Amino acid sequence: MKFATTDMCDDHPELLDDGRLAVLPPVFQAYGQLRSFAGPAYTLRVHEDNALVRAVLETPGQGQVLVIDGGASLRRALVGGQLGLLAQNNGWAGIVVDGCIRDTDEINACQIGVRALAAHPRKSSKKGEGDRQIQVQIQGVAVRPGAWIYADADGVLVAEQALPC
Repeated sequence: MKFATTDMCDDHPELLDDGRLAVLPPVFQAYGQLRSFAGPAYTLRVHEDNALVRAVLETPGQGQVLVIDGGASLRRALVGGQLGLLAQNNGWAGIVVDGCIRDTDEINACQIGVRALAAHPRKSSKKGEGDRQIQVQIQGVAVRPGAWIYADADGVLVAEQALPC
């Protein structure tokens, strides 16, 4: 799928005005081999615990984007190299983490797109706490399950439905 987030914003000002299209704040770093990716959102809300992240990435992604509301925590990583490889091998289009990742060299070798706030060497806990497939808040932007995520070098968009590219 070829698209440019800048063109999508230019082509759909009415969606931006009424909130059916939103732009995530420009605070995310890009990781992984894919600099652009798009797909429907699969949402998680976790806090410094990535057991659910692993459980989800072990399933077929079918071109979805895993959107993780990590509460913008900068104290532990929620995705590492093993999970990046799982995402790649199981057909996930990308991952957006409102939090940290680690093993950046390993993730950067994967055929997946990842956006995260930063890298952090400390691993997460593994209690399995969190929520799946609920509306989450990513940097103040609501993301519901099934919303479309479009990410490229210029930013990350959240659309209520798939947009023509």
